[in-house]
Amino acid sequence: MEIERKFLVKELPSLVGVRHSKIKQGYFSISPEKRVRHLDDRYYITEKGEGDMVREEREWEIDKSEAERCFAMSKTYIIEKTRYYLPYGEYTVELDVYEGKHSGLIVAEVEFKSEGDALGFVPPAWFGADITCDKSYKNMMLALNNG
Repeated sequence: MEIERKFLVKELPSLVGVRHSKIKQGYFSISPEKRVRHLDDRYYITEKGEGDMVREEREWEIDKSEAERCFAMSKTYIIEKTRYYLPYGEYTVELDVYEGKHSGLIVAEVEFKSEGDALGFVPPAWFGADITCDKSYKNMMLALNNG
């Protein structure tokens, strides 16, 4: 189960010295949502269920050759971004800076242990609008709009 809220970013915090990863992910199934992800030197398949703030998620690691087959099936439905990991109280803000067609888009995601924690979360001042329920900002939709 994934419990997550997502926000636009109105003002970038300092990213000097912040741990980060390059991410490439391709979508090869829409229903159910399935993606392949290259994160640093590892590869994963992720299946996601329906929903916005709360949804089912399963993820498992795969080898590079299987990932290459999945990326080939993804065709142009691929997004690339740099993810920065920023501590914020008891949470980690995952700040995604998109590349390519979506260059300029910056989104902050925060994962929670419970729905109550998610609903009670007070975002930092540099966060913008809450886009958790805006399907146009889901990574799958961004990938589908690459063409």
